[in-house]
Amino acid sequence: MQLKYLKHDLYRYFYPDDEVEKVGLLTKIKIVIFTQAIWAIVVYRLKRWIYYEFRIPLIRSILKFAIAPLELFVQTATGICLEAHNDIGPGLYVGHFGNIITYAGDIKIGKFCNISHENTIGIAGRGDRRGVPEIGDFVYIAPGAKIFGKIKIGNNVAIGANAVVTKDLPDNAIAVGVPAKIINYNSSKDFIEFNKRKSREFL
Repeated sequence: MQLKYLKHDLYRYFYPDDEVEKVGLLTKIKIVIFTQAIWAIVVYRLKRWIYYEFRIPLIRSILKFAIAPLELFVQTATGICLEAHNDIGPGLYVGHFGNIITYAGDIKIGKFCNISHENTIGIAGRGDRRGVPEIGDFVYIAPGAKIFGKIKIGNNVAIGANAVVTKDLPDNAIAVGVPAKIINYNSSKDFIEFNKRKSREFL
């Protein structure tokens, strides 16, 4: 499943909208080589496949050991940390490299979400309220935004630049500020772009 998800992650870069239908192999290779965010996504998908889908215990242990230095290199080179324990749906798009952390706990992020640079998604809270976010589908997280704690972010939500989100957000909300407040329900439809024909199996 992770390898299928990776295909749709790459589609976000190869076919950014419905106007782009064909991309040559050389162009795809160039996109992969020169887009640091793709390196982080590829390593995340491979590591999650090894941890949760590969079924031969001895070989799985060897693969875990083998991928660890690659993961460290990519984290250092890109500044992007996507921990394998996080459950991220297909069609992930990271718009820029640098200072992106989704590390602590079992964070859940839905399909066709956008993560920007300087985003942190992590653990917070005390007692029963301690935990990590659950983020819905088609969510846009703008540069500098921080999302913490045992909260739920609905589908089609857009979180503004530098916003700090510590409370639930319902579907279609647009939230900005510190702490984040809902300003309207215009949804993220203008912020999430992808080729719907290429990705129709997940729509």
